[in-house]
Amino acid sequence: MHHHLSLRSKVIIMASVMASMFLVALDQTIIATALGKIVEEFNAYDSLSWIVTAYLLTTTITVPIAGKLSDLFGRKLVLLAGVAIFGAGSLLSGMAGDVNQLVLWRAVQGIGGGIITANAFTIIGDLFAARERGRWQGMIGAVFGLSSVIGPLLGGWLTDGQAILGFTTDWRWTFLINVPVAIIAFLLIMTFCPPLKHDNKPKIDYFGAVFLTIALATLVLAVDNTETIFADVMDTFNLSLTGLRLIMGSIVALATAAFVWTESRVEEPIIPLRFFKNRTYSLVMIVATLFGAGFMGSILYLTQFNQQVFGAGPTESGLMLIPMVAGIMVSAIGSGQLISRTGKYKRFMEFGVVLATIMIALLTTLTPESPYWHEAIIMVALGFGLGLVMPIMNIAVQNEFEQRELGVATSSVQLFRTLGSTVGIAIFGAMLTAGLTANLKGIEDTAYIQALKQSPAASKIGDLSEPNTQLNLNMPDIKSEITKGFETSVANLPEPVKSEATVQFKENQSEYSDKIIHAFSKSLRSIFVTSASLMFIAAVVVFFIREKELKHAAAGATPGEM
Repeated sequence: MHHHLSLRSKVIIMASVMASMFLVALDQTIIATALGKIVEEFNAYDSLSWIVTAYLLTTTITVPIAGKLSDLFGRKLVLLAGVAIFGAGSLLSGMAGDVNQLVLWRAVQGIGGGIITANAFTIIGDLFAARERGRWQGMIGAVFGLSSVIGPLLGGWLTDGQAILGFTTDWRWTFLINVPVAIIAFLLIMTFCPPLKHDNKPKIDYFGAVFLTIALATLVLAVDNTETIFADVMDTFNLSLTGLRLIMGSIVALATAAFVWTESRVEEPIIPLRFFKNRTYSLVMIVATLFGAGFMGSILYLTQFNQQVFGAGPTESGLMLIPMVAGIMVSAIGSGQLISRTGKYKRFMEFGVVLATIMIALLTTLTPESPYWHEAIIMVALGFGLGLVMPIMNIAVQNEFEQRELGVATSSVQLFRTLGSTVGIAIFGAMLTAGLTANLKGIEDTAYIQALKQSPAASKIGDLSEPNTQLNLNMPDIKSEITKGFETSVANLPEPVKSEATVQFKENQSEYSDKIIHAFSKSLRSIFVTSASLMFIAAVVVFFIREKELKHAAAGATPGEM
């Protein structure tokens, strides 16, 4: 099949794919700022974690399956389905009447998100020759970077309530904003995108899909917000969190074994096992997994560092990541151009992953006394390194396989990266809690916590002996609420008593803050050390990749040929 597409059509297709990709990437960050308001409106603290986990769960499961389906049924059909499902899920999330509906529609949105993610990078492989792909992979990498800053800003702005065309925005708009973009992207893809389809007879690997779903779902649930989601199960069966995770771990192992066994037997496997015989493929999957973990470890905890140590609000802490995003965008776009010129990708990947390793290691030098520019300089260079590696993993894998297997090959990079970051976040979360528990010994005896236990607000805050609650007490918005509560409680007291109480309160609060910040900063150091070690292993692995030069389009053929 020959697709003699004009460059104009290719650009329109890529623009609509990038717009839908932008929404998906945006969705993961925009929701963070809206969560507080959602939980307040629905009064659902217990379901907070589900709002995030439901989306992650369905996205993770969908990516590899959507990659396979697009190889079987053509990219266009599958991508259109993805954009439609994502748009519908967003619309319904924005109209949710209670928290259970919201969780359900978030899961639907995640299915659409997974389909778009799996296909966005693959379509580049369909439309462009290997040498050309760098430019576009780099641009999608830049879209990812951009969304991580725009998300929190836009989320905060919409959640605060803006008057637009006679409407006043609230948290629902963080979902509704996706709908018009999804409709436009759908129409453009429908009009301009060729079917990108092969004439293989589809045989769907249902068993493989079931086992893969069980393995991935159990893995995500075992690491993401497990203790809140399974609180009742743990009580009923008298299980500890570790016990529950061991059971879930064995389910993951069994389902994975069943999946591998199935894949070796079926005609059209979801992830063909022979891919792993390809050295570049196997090594890139290892890099993607480690990279996912290291990347999340740095981004997630830098945001927390900014909130705890610099007292930044959600919007500000997003803005404080701009140096990192600038680094990602410059290097993702720039390296894409250079790779397209030289046809070589390995040296860029080596440089990027080594640079990222050094910079994550340097994050351990941050202390509560560090000025912001110290962090900003490290972030620019870290972003530069990360931006080099992200798009190149796709280019390297696509260069090893035939056109009709691009979907599976490319979506596995996303899959392994997501798995890395999911498991990474869980490990780092556990490390943070352990570190805080060790470094905050005796903090509940401080005057500040004792005073809070007496206050009416205590029930709202959560268990004051929990390290995570103690961290939250130091978050700028919660801190100002507690201060307001205190001011109301002393408002009617006679003057000398009132000012004395106020001075005492301020002293207690800053003493407490100081303890938390130092404990947090110490615990963070061990996270950055672990994150840097994972990146270091990834760096070593990259040097073992055997590079194949990227091919130009063959004479007379157009990229996008099947």
